[in-house]
Amino acid sequence: MIMAGGSGTRLWPVSRQGLPKQLIQFIDRPGRIVAASLLELAAERLEGLVDREHRFICTGEAYRTAILATVPGFSDEQILGEPMGRDTVNAVGLTAAVLAKRDPDAVFAVLTADHLIEPIEVFHRAVETGFELVEGDASRLVTFGIKPTFAATGFGYIEQAEAINGTQGLGFRVARFVEKPALSDATRYVESGRFFWNAGMFVFHARTFLDLLARHRPESHAGLMKIAEAWGTDRQRAVLEAVYPTLPKISVDYAIMEPASNDSSVSICGVRMDVQWLDVGSWPAYGETIEPDENLNRVSGPGHAIFEDSRGNLVVTSGRIGHTVSLLGCDDLIVIQTPDATLVMPRDRAQDLKKLHEHVPSALK
Repeated sequence: MIMAGGSGTRLWPVSRQGLPKQLIQFIDRPGRIVAASLLELAAERLEGLVDREHRFICTGEAYRTAILATVPGFSDEQILGEPMGRDTVNAVGLTAAVLAKRDPDAVFAVLTADHLIEPIEVFHRAVETGFELVEGDASRLVTFGIKPTFAATGFGYIEQAEAINGTQGLGFRVARFVEKPALSDATRYVESGRFFWNAGMFVFHARTFLDLLARHRPESHAGLMKIAEAWGTDRQRAVLEAVYPTLPKISVDYAIMEPASNDSSVSICGVRMDVQWLDVGSWPAYGETIEPDENLNRVSGPGHAIFEDSRGNLVVTSGRIGHTVSLLGCDDLIVIQTPDATLVMPRDRAQDLKKLHEHVPSALK
């Protein structure tokens, strides 16, 4: 299941409520004639890993039509539409409930729609290892760890304990999870070699996940069971729209993974994923997908940019062809131009874009 919710406010003004980041065709990749969306690339990563009939996308119901039109290989039944976002535990819980109704022993991976991951072969082997671990023992919860390349403070970390035999060095017991750390702690984690970035991807046994949800988040479990009971009937839409918005909003990390670390009925395992991994959740991260010029300026879109005595800037145009953005004496700026809104900010303030977004008129959100 690919999680494709979220509005992408840190990629405003290109990402909007009507066209969120996962559906914007703004990622240029080698071998592609036209730019792709993050969701398209996430779907392509499943080729050779999971049969097409076993793939699902959990997203906002409002995006169903756009996804079916732009992402090949998915039927209407394979889109799990949320009436409104209720964070990741309910997206995963909805998937588990729907799958368990079809097959109580279903095992499923929870993957992301807003990451770039290469090489694909390494990604496939890691996910296959996750499937093997859970298929071999339904009490296992599997999470994936990315080898850190720098002391990031914007990601959670996973500390590894002992290795798991028979996984070709990929599987390990998880000692603990650490939320976004201070820089000094992040530096120690990276230097130790025992920590991985938490990729936010998982493999679960559907029934095990629902059992944990019943113990630790009974309100969510009860609501999802009502939805599952009506799924596939003429009551499906009415029950989903009535019940889903009432579910407590909480992440799968806090609702399931954190209490599971103290739950003797399950064990948490990690699988290392030695890939190039980029979370395209902000403009600086998006800039990493663009080849810089000799002054580290990056430009994307149908328009043009002129730089004079300027270095380390990102300019994105999504308006008419021929629009020109000119920078004189500017360093480390991010300039995003659209037909009805323009953003200018220092690169080091990108994490504060959500604060600005609160003041944006609703028509421009």
